[in-house]
Amino acid sequence: MLYSIISEDVPNSAPLRAKARKDHIARLEQLLTAGRLVLAGPNPAIDSNDPGPAGFTGSVVVAEFDSIEDAQAWADADPYIDGGVYQHTTVKPFKLVLP
Repeated sequence: MLYSIISEDVPNSAPLRAKARKDHIARLEQLLTAGRLVLAGPNPAIDSNDPGPAGFTGSVVVAEFDSIEDAQAWADADPYIDGGVYQHTTVKPFKLVLP
């Protein structure tokens, strides 16, 4: 089943994101290679693809897992959590309707 993983950053997370980004992206690439990643990306803090110093306010991942427990365990092991980037993460079942 698909699950959405919605994470909220701590204030001024840009330096923390930079430190943990390589490991964060590597985990997403593993999901992609396994054919389980639907989409992933950050939420810019301003209305721009390149928010510059404004940075990001969180991230969204939609991916396939065997259970909500597996999705939660994957989310809990994100390097952005260990790196202090995320202050809160929510995992919910997701039903893809379109496209």
